[in-house]
Amino acid sequence: MDDFIAARSQMAMSLGFHIIFSCIGMIMPFLMAYAHWKYLRTGNEIYKGLTKAWSKGVAILFATGAVSGTMLSFELGLLWPKFMEHAGPIFGMPFSLEGTAFFIEAIALGFFLYGWDRFNKWFHWFCGVLVGMSGLASGILVVAANAWMNSPRGFDYIDGQYFNIDPIAAMLNEAWFPQAFHMIIAAFCATGFTVAGIHAYLITKNKNTAFHTTAFRIAVGFALVGAFAAPLSGDIAARSVTKRQPIKLAAMEAHFETEKGASFIIGGIPDVDSQTVKYGIKVPKLLSFLAKGDFNAEIKGLNHFPKDVWPPVVITHFAFQIMIFFGILMVLIGILYLYAYFFRPNWLYKNWLLKIFALASPFGYIALEAGWTVTEVGRQPWIIYGIMRTVDAVTPMPGIQYSFYFFSAIFLTLSVILIFLIWRQIKMVPRLYDPTDPLFNQKKS
Repeated sequence: MDDFIAARSQMAMSLGFHIIFSCIGMIMPFLMAYAHWKYLRTGNEIYKGLTKAWSKGVAILFATGAVSGTMLSFELGLLWPKFMEHAGPIFGMPFSLEGTAFFIEAIALGFFLYGWDRFNKWFHWFCGVLVGMSGLASGILVVAANAWMNSPRGFDYIDGQYFNIDPIAAMLNEAWFPQAFHMIIAAFCATGFTVAGIHAYLITKNKNTAFHTTAFRIAVGFALVGAFAAPLSGDIAARSVTKRQPIKLAAMEAHFETEKGASFIIGGIPDVDSQTVKYGIKVPKLLSFLAKGDFNAEIKGLNHFPKDVWPPVVITHFAFQIMIFFGILMVLIGILYLYAYFFRPNWLYKNWLLKIFALASPFGYIALEAGWTVTEVGRQPWIIYGIMRTVDAVTPMPGIQYSFYFFSAIFLTLSVILIFLIWRQIKMVPRLYDPTDPLFNQKKS
C-alpha cells in the first residue's frame, strides 16, 4: 500500500467510524429531552427511567465521539499538511466555533447527568435540550468546513496564493445549507431507526415490554420525521450538486454522454471502458427533472470533462444507489407503520412489525455512510474542488501505512468497547428504572 492510498484509507476509516459516533451522540439528546419532557408533564416513572437510561448512552457516545473527533483533527494536520497550510486560515472559523459548541455540550451534559433533584426541574430539562442543540451546532459547523471543500469561497486565488480571505463567506458557502440540512435529516432518520430497532427487538423477547414499548414509540416518531424529510433534503442537495459539481452528478448516475431529457438509472454496473451501464433500469427524462425541474433539461455527461478529473465512477454510482435503496426502504417502512397506526392498530403489537424495525436498525447508517462516500469520493481528485488535488496535499512523510494500521486498531477497539458498554446499558438500565419490574421497587426500598 503506497502512502497516498494509506492516507486516504486512514481518513476514510476514521470518518466512517466518527460519523456514526457523532450522529448518534448528536441526536440521542433530543430523544432523551423528549422523554424527560414527557415525564415532567405526566409524572410517569417510565419516562423518567427512559430519560436516565438514554442519558447514560449519551454520555458514553459523547466520550467516544470526543476521542474519534480529536483523532480526526490530528489526522488532518499529519496526513494533509499542504491542505491545512492553505485551507486552515480560510475555513478555521467553523472549527473554532465547533470547539466552543463542544465545550457548551460538555458542560450541559455534566449539569444534566448530575442535576437530578439538585436543579429546578425545567432548568434541568433545558440542560438536556442544550446538549442536543450544541451537539447539532457542532455537526453543522463541521459540515460547513466540509462543504467549503466542495464549494470553496471566501478568497481570491491568484498564482497559487490566497488573498482577500473572508472567513464568514467561506463558512457560509453555497454547499453549506444543502449539505448541513441533508446531514441533520439523515442523522435523525438513522438514529431514530437504530434506537427503534433495538427496542423493537427487546420487545419481541418480552423483556421489560412497558419500558421498551415507550422507548420504541418515541424513537419511531423521530425516525419517521427523518425518513419522510430525507427525500426533500436529498432533492435540495442534488440540485445544489447539479449547479456546483456537474461532474459529481454525472458520476453518481454513471451518465457518460451529455443529453437533454436524461434518463435516471436505477441499479446497474458501470463499465467505464465502454462507457455504458449494464443491467440498469432507465427511467426516461427523470434525471433531467430531478436535477433541474425540467424533463427536457440538458445534463452534462462525464465525457464533457477531461478524464483526469473524473471521480471514481463505479464507487460513486454504487454508493449513490445504496443510499437511495435504503432511503426508500425506510420511507416504505414508515408508510407501513403509519397505516398500522391509523387503520390497523392491532398490527402495532404484532411481532412481524417489530421484527421489521429490528431488521431495519442499520438501514439509516448504511445510507448515511453511502451518502458520505458519494460526497467525498465524488469530489475526487480534488481535496479543494477545482483548486488543490488530493495527491498534492498528502504528507511526504513515509510509512503512512503503519499509521493506518495503528489507527484502525484503535477505532476497532473503540467500537468493541462502545458496543459492550451500550449493550450492558440496554440489558441492565431498564430493570433499574422500569416501575413494572420487581427490581425497581427493590432498588427504591
